Amino acid sequence: MSERVELGVEEFGDAGAPLVLLVGGPTMLSWPDPVCAALARGGRRVVRCDLRDCGASTTVDPESPAYTLRDLAADVAELAGRLDVRPAHLAGIGVGGMVAQVAALDHPEAFSALTLVGTRPVAPGPVDADLPDHDGATMQRLFARPMPDWSDRDAVADFAAAGAAILGDDPDAARARAERIFDRARDTTPAVQAANHLGMVFAKLDCSPRWRERLPGLAVPTLVVHGRRDPFFPVGNGEALAREIPGARLLVLEQAATAIPEAAADEVAAAMLALQAGADA
Repeated sequence: MSERVELGVEEFGDAGAPLVLLVGGPTMLSWPDPVCAALARGGRRVVRCDLRDCGASTTVDPESPAYTLRDLAADVAELAGRLDVRPAHLAGIGVGGMVAQVAALDHPEAFSALTLVGTRPVAPGPVDADLPDHDGATMQRLFARPMPDWSDRDAVADFAAAGAAILGDDPDAARARAERIFDRARDTTPAVQAANHLGMVFAKLDCSPRWRERLPGLAVPTLVVHGRRDPFFPVGNGEALAREIPGARLLVLEQAATAIPEAAADEVAAAMLALQAGADA
């Protein structure tokens, strides 16, 4: 993380407790408040962060990012070191899970455990033949909709709620999250709001070289969490991650799609705390 880049962060729990760093997908609000609170109750210092060009992080040009996936991974590793000299439990959701994989591979000394939620082992774009791609019918419905006016808070919230309904997530939760994302963005220009809500930055990012082939070399305890009903990254992607990372545990949320439902927050947090306890033993 260069001197020009600052990541937006929010903290929960005791500042002296072991660190759990939650990487947004792409904004920190991808991590639900109840998960953060449950981890904090479990004796962890919880910090959730935005990626570059999202939320409260440094914003330059989300339409033409001048950095790579590995730069985002380095941002995360540097932030972890700034927050605590001890290795952190790193967790990433969605595209943040891709960043977390690369961060753990490139900076193994920085992390004591790894949690990957609703993600896959390859970058956006053409998917490997053995991995299930986005559900075609769902994607057609999702992306055939006209874009909202990204400067209009209500229009953006309506758009997010309708998209959640298509994906199988909770529309009311998505609406509330979209309103919070809009309100806390450092820059409210249409391009930045689109980046926050659609992951536009990540879609244009240089994600080379591939990292999937390096996953068997991960030596950090790993938890893979995936929604059974996820049409965006179908559950086979989580199953592949769990197969390829040595000793990884797979937790499938039977009633979940792309987001962590509030009803599953305690289950996810408990699994993460158990993973860390095993790593500490």
